[in-house]
Amino acid sequence: MATVDRLQALLDQDLDQLRQLATLLEEEKALLANADVRAIEPLTEQKNTLLTSIRERARQKVHLLVEMGFRPDQGHPSRFIRSAGLSDLYRSWEQAQAALADCHTLNQQNSKVVSHLQARLAKLTDIFRGSSGQQKLYGASGQQTSVGQRNILASA
Repeated sequence: MATVDRLQALLDQDLDQLRQLATLLEEEKALLANADVRAIEPLTEQKNTLLTSIRERARQKVHLLVEMGFRPDQGHPSRFIRSAGLSDLYRSWEQAQAALADCHTLNQQNSKVVSHLQARLAKLTDIFRGSSGQQKLYGASGQQTSVGQRNILASA
């Protein structure tokens, strides 16, 4: 099988799995809207499996592109593919890039929902503990830390 054909096959697999990933991210979004955290765990495992496959194929694609004469310091691979006159391969590459961008956008949206749910849970936990009036400081990693205050009325 020629290098171009192998690269095309990898891109086809990428496109298929990126569509599956987008579907999983949409399902995750719906589950997050309903705060169904238990149902998210199997989706996370499926997402991780897909991402592992996609990352492995990315390495394979780079090796194939290098075999074809691509040098990473030349810029983006799509420019190399287009300049080589491989229009079908270029079209597949662009479709995969668009699908990846869609997945990235969906993942960012889900991340914002998760962050909101975590903040809401932290506030509820503070209320249950009776420490909701305490001041909060932000650490280097963006996590909130409660600062305890003590009013000393007298000392002996």
